Amino acid sequence: MDTPSRPARILALDVGERRIGLALSDALGITAQGLPTLERRDLGQDLDALRGLAREHHIATWLLGLPLHLSGQEGRQAGKVRRLGAALARHTRVPVVYWDERFTTVEATRVLREAGSSRDQHRRAVDRLAAVILLQSYLDAAHFRPPDPS
Repeated sequence: MDTPSRPARILALDVGERRIGLALSDALGITAQGLPTLERRDLGQDLDALRGLAREHHIATWLLGLPLHLSGQEGRQAGKVRRLGAALARHTRVPVVYWDERFTTVEATRVLREAGSSRDQHRRAVDRLAAVILLQSYLDAAHFRPPDPS
C-alpha cells in the first residue's frame, strides 16, 4: 500500500477482545502517535476498518502486540492475535510483525494513573497508550545501534 510520493509507516495494534488500540509511526520511523481506538465488531468489519487505515496512512508494516506469559511462552490470547495477524496479512497484503507486548498495558495504566485520569478517561485511553508504548519500543529497538568498540 506504499506509494512513491508518500513515505510508508508502521501501524501498531494492541489487540483486545472488545477494542484494538492503534498507534502510527511518523514518516521517519522515529516516533509513535496514538490513533482513535477501534471498537471491535466482527472479523470482517475489523479487517475492513484496518484496511482503510492502511490505505489512508500508507502502511508498509503491521506491528501486532504479542501477549506472552512472563515465562515468554505463548498462550491462548497470543494464538488469537496470530490468527488475526494472518487474516490481516491476507486481507491487506501488508506484512505483519509480532512484538512482545508484555507490560505495555501495565505501563499505560501506570502512566494514566500518575496523570490523574479518571476511571472513564482511563478506559478510553489505555488501549491507545498501550499501542503507542508497543510501537515506540519497536522503533527504539530498530534504531538502537550498539556503540562501536573501536
